[in-house]
Amino acid sequence: MIFAAGFGTRMGPLTAERPKPMIEVAGKPLIDHALAWAEAAAIPRVVVNTHYLAGVIEDHLHGRNVAISREEPGILDTGGGLRQALPMLGAGPVMTMNPDVIWIGPNPLEVLRAAWDPARMDALLLCLEPHNTVGRDGGGDFALAPDGRLTRGGPVVYGGTQILVTEGLHGIGDTRFSLNLLWDRMMKDGRLHGVLYPGTWCDLSRPSGIPLAEEQLARAHV
Repeated sequence: MIFAAGFGTRMGPLTAERPKPMIEVAGKPLIDHALAWAEAAAIPRVVVNTHYLAGVIEDHLHGRNVAISREEPGILDTGGGLRQALPMLGAGPVMTMNPDVIWIGPNPLEVLRAAWDPARMDALLLCLEPHNTVGRDGGGDFALAPDGRLTRGGPVVYGGTQILVTEGLHGIGDTRFSLNLLWDRMMKDGRLHGVLYPGTWCDLSRPSGIPLAEEQLARAHV
């Protein structure tokens, strides 16, 4: 699932008439960068959720092998949005991606797939050491233990892509909620894990990240 419903307010005027996933980086909308990784990893079913300026994304994806989960009348956040999309995604663990990032290196979905161990994990988050991030403000998100378990507070940055067991979503009473709620429950059980991405990750939450990401992409293609 690709999360594309948000308002993108930190992008300022760039999102006044288009949703953030339609902002172009290196001549291609962010949503297409994310879809390219899914296609390269042979993901059989892709769902994109929409809300803010939903029609812009839906028109862009028309005719492609992508299902749309439109959130209305209100936006549902990551947890509520994923739960609404589950009938389209099917049974079993799912991969989720935030499209407002650029990955430079191996396919992030393949990195997750290679490290996934359902016997030990209910979620596997793709993370980065701070020196492998570009354009990010603030500190880290998690501490990563030697056995791969994640706890809150530490230098490791969550990159916005994961594999997640979804059964726990059905026990949450709120309509709109963040996946952080589910992660915290998994963390208490020792089943929230992370794996480090060996390449570079560029944050596109603000306009200043666009030239930085394009510079990194140009270097990677030299």
